[in-house]
Amino acid sequence: MTTCDKMARMIEDNSVPKHEQLRHLLERLCADELGPGDMLPSERQLCLDYGVSRITVREAIGQMVAAGRLVRIRGKGTFVAERQARSRLHLASFHEDMRRLGRTPTTVVLQTEHKVPGPSTLSALGLRAAEKAWHVKRLRLADSQPISIDDAWYSAALAPGLDRYDLSQSIYQLLKVRYHRPIDHGEQTIGAEAADREQSTLLQVAKGAPLLAFDRVSFTADGTPIEHCRSWYRSDMYQVQMTVTDPA
Repeated sequence: MTTCDKMARMIEDNSVPKHEQLRHLLERLCADELGPGDMLPSERQLCLDYGVSRITVREAIGQMVAAGRLVRIRGKGTFVAERQARSRLHLASFHEDMRRLGRTPTTVVLQTEHKVPGPSTLSALGLRAAEKAWHVKRLRLADSQPISIDDAWYSAALAPGLDRYDLSQSIYQLLKVRYHRPIDHGEQTIGAEAADREQSTLLQVAKGAPLLAFDRVSFTADGTPIEHCRSWYRSDMYQVQMTVTDPA
């Protein structure tokens, strides 16, 4: 960095707090000069470059970490976070959702089996005690980055022979085109869970990392349940956006 560059980046004494000025400058640095996965200069270097204290640097970086713009890795440094996928809260297949966000979706099928599901799925799909369903577990990726795990069950009576098809593609589209059972609506809850060992391996996050956990039952137009799916999304790569209104 030249002397002129350093002078242009110096923090001024004015009504705007120094950590806020620095945060705006670091945002510009991440946008113009650094890319996802690139390391931020050290705290010491930032102090020298911008003429501020280490407390100011830590406050600015802490705000950017909290906002998901930066990621700290212990023993390595601070890095520009991967671009997050931000999805509006609506019913759509993963493939449709990612394409709408300008991402390239891919899917790895981890497991396909025809078996009796657990009690919660039997109840959700309205199945008899010993009735079998299709169990499909998949890893979902956006721009080749693992972003979620889907663990889904589908009514075998409504989708016979489901395993004959390519389940790395959109199952919602398959249900619509091949079975004439388009998904019409769903009921979904969202919570937070810590990644277990398998999830951490598949999603390439630390064990115990926070995940967004979705539990959804999807229905056909006549109100028949056809899918019960639990999904776990990386919270550092996926956000949910929604519009809230006054019920009055």
